[in-house]
Formats: sequence, C-alpha cells, structure tokens
Amino acid sequence: MTQPRLDGDHHVHSTFSDDARSTPAENLAAARRAGLREIRMVDHVRASSTHVPAVLAAVAALPAVEGLRVLTGVEAKILDVAGTIDAPRDVLAALGTPSGADRVLLADHQVPGTDGPWSPSTTLRLLDEGRVTRADVVELVVTGTLRAVERAGRAQLAHPFSILPKVGIAEDDVPDDLLDALAGVLVATGTPVEVNEKWRCPGPRVVARLRAAGVALVASTDAHHADDVGAYRWLRGAQGTA
Repeated sequence: MTQPRLDGDHHVHSTFSDDARSTPAENLAAARRAGLREIRMVDHVRASSTHVPAVLAAVAALPAVEGLRVLTGVEAKILDVAGTIDAPRDVLAALGTPSGADRVLLADHQVPGTDGPWSPSTTLRLLDEGRVTRADVVELVVTGTLRAVERAGRAQLAHPFSILPKVGIAEDDVPDDLLDALAGVLVATGTPVEVNEKWRCPGPRVVARLRAAGVALVASTDAHHADDVGAYRWLRGAQGTA
C-alpha cells in the first residue's frame, strides 16, 4: 500500500482539547525530535466554542524551528447528511485567512443522519429494527462527508470511515461509485485526506482509489500526547518500511 510521506503529522491535539495531555510547545518539541518537516496543530471545536482565538495565539507564539512548518486546524463533527459542520460560523468563515485556522478537519465521529448525528448505538438500533440498511448508512456517511467538504471550502478529512467499524460495517462495503464521487469533490476543492495512525484508516483499497483519482494524502497520528507525535507504527508497517 503506497502511503503518504511520514515526515509530517497533520493531526495533533493539545491541552486545548479536553482529552489531550500535551501543550502546543510540548508538541512542537516532539515534532522537532522526530525530525518532522510539517505539523498541523489541531483542537476540537463545537458550534458553541469560543477558544479558537486562544489556540491560534498560542501556536503563533511558538518559536520558529528551522525546517519545520507549523500548520493549524480545528476538528469538527459532520452533523448530518446535508453536511452541516459543528463549528462556529466565524471560525469557518476565517479559514485560510491571517486571523483564522488553515483548515477544518471534518470528522465522522457519528453517522451524519437525516435528522442530525446518529451515535453508534442509535445506528445499530436502526439497523436492528430494519429502519435503515447497511448500504443506507454507508451512503449517509459518504454523502454527508462530501457535502461538508463543499460547505467548508478549506477542509481536511480526519480519519475517514472510522465510524463504520463502530456500527458493524467494513470500509470495503463502501462501493466504488461512492468513493469516486467523494474523490471528485476532494480533488475539485483541493481537500487532503489523512491516513490516520490511531484509527488505522483509510485502508489499502480506499487509499489506492483516492490516490489514483488525484486526491492528496497526508499522514497523521491523531496524537493526544506529545510522545505520539510523528510516531508511525501501523503506517510504517503498511508500506513496508522500518
């Protein structure tokens, strides 16, 4: 499986995320020790979040490290099949500007349902009751994702299809035509897709099809502790490197 370069980590959380343990400065030091050329510092947001200016200020105040490019981002959930993004409107409007984050990382933490996000337990119940099929769930995930990409304009896909195993569906259940539709939107918008160490997704088939379509791929650890920044174990094994 041909993977992205491993001298970048495009999804790293700091203590501005309530489930992370390292500061931006600690993550920067870890990136330097790992010999990375790029790091994207990312923290979780919701539509009600107010901490993004503080996050960006903290990253901007970090000392420059020769040979290391520091990027920024906010991670937000895709809320529904219409592609609604769980992030403040002003944060989304400022993406790519001097006062904003570089990109919004779109995450399928839940299934983007017809009436809002469906948790894994809700989705499993709907499947058990026969109210939706596995194919329906896959289509919701792909359609919600590509619509969110179109809405955002400056996005990065965070651990794509990580929700599927949580509801008993394999990534290989995503049909080629849906992958191709998603790839078309990703290429048209210049949206990179991360190959995620923590969630081990997307897998070989999806990576190969996206790459063949011209989608940009980046590596990420989804690190929540500095010790994990740039630490690629699954990814190194997947592409047969030491």
